[in-house]
Amino acid sequence: MIEVESKLKRWGRSFGIIVPMKKIREADLSENEPLDITITKKKNPFLENFGRLKGKIKRTTKEILEESDKEGWDE
Repeated sequence: MIEVESKLKRWGRSFGIIVPMKKIREADLSENEPLDITITKKKNPFLENFGRLKGKIKRTTKEILEESDKEGWDE
């Protein structure tokens, strides 16, 4: 099983994702091999809960999001 974060990119009239070669080799995959793929949209828990902690946090939402990016927080 491969877990990788990727961005959706336009390829002509379609969309595609890029999977790093390192991950392909780790999973021992080869070209044209059939795969089952599950795609989920990455969610941001700070934006989902925006406004619920009003008055309890002294930092702005932007400051909290930047801090979480530095820490590498993933769901």
